[in-house]
Amino acid sequence: MNRRQMILASAAGGLGVLAAPAIHAQGAWPHGRPIRVICPWPPGAANDALARLLAARLQEKLGATAVVENRTGGAGLVGTTAVLAAPPDGFTLLASAFNTAVMPLVLKGATFDPQRDLEVMARTAQAPLVMVISGQRPQRTLAEVIAAAKARPRDWSFAISSLGSAGHLATIEFNRRTGVEIDMVTYRGTQPALTDLMGGSAQLLIDPSFALLPATGDGRIRALGIATAERSSLAPDVPTMAEAGLPNYRFQSWYGVWSPKGTPAEINQRVNALMQETMREPAIVERLKSQVLEPVTESIEETRRFIAAEISRATELLRSVNYQPE
Repeated sequence: MNRRQMILASAAGGLGVLAAPAIHAQGAWPHGRPIRVICPWPPGAANDALARLLAARLQEKLGATAVVENRTGGAGLVGTTAVLAAPPDGFTLLASAFNTAVMPLVLKGATFDPQRDLEVMARTAQAPLVMVISGQRPQRTLAEVIAAAKARPRDWSFAISSLGSAGHLATIEFNRRTGVEIDMVTYRGTQPALTDLMGGSAQLLIDPSFALLPATGDGRIRALGIATAERSSLAPDVPTMAEAGLPNYRFQSWYGVWSPKGTPAEINQRVNALMQETMREPAIVERLKSQVLEPVTESIEETRRFIAAEISRATELLRSVNYQPE
């Protein structure tokens, strides 16, 4: 387990024990059998930490028995498919990320409609994206990278942590906006992408800040810009992408909870209220912020509108570059 995974695992455990005393639910749910919280990503990632926080809160505040299942594979499709096929009774939930909303746009095998075939319960957190460069490259600024990549595009490659990730779409937008033709190489997660970046076999990576900023300390990778409106207090020396030369370049990853289509509205609302309450607790807020994660508190309707806007933006971007699902 690497340092970033150890930090996130510690955060998951720490977040779980901060819960308030149990408030037992009324009626059949969540009693009767364990609630499965399916995370379609490996242990140690932010998705996993937030899934374990959800499971802990279901147990501690609703008196449920909840277990996290990491069902990985297919860029998140394996775990998502398991939730799509589950009965809509509140005993199977999906704890995933941005990928869930755009998966059908980028994966041939994803034939579901996230707005039609899943019930959104809550958005829980978000994280800005940051662009980093291999420390083996001499370029220090975004302008220098763009000039070098235009002159010799075959000398450059972008590592992509996962098809359909926020970083994947942000990379497509970077190529489109700058006019460069940098090849994209897809990995099975951020860690193997980072490993190749540090070794110099990949040159660039755009991914969530919680995954990349902690890795910039030893010089093997350097941050070029963060995709936010203002500089982050946790990385004040990293310019925004706008300051670096790309105005209005803003991207973030985000994380949420879904249930199968047809799950009773009162169950969805109960989970939404539970996570809003959790994400307002000062101890939770501070712990997430220390990992460059921002808690989100939204109603179900607000989250539906947010996801619809994200899908619309992704659809327009992919259509503009004639992207074909892989």
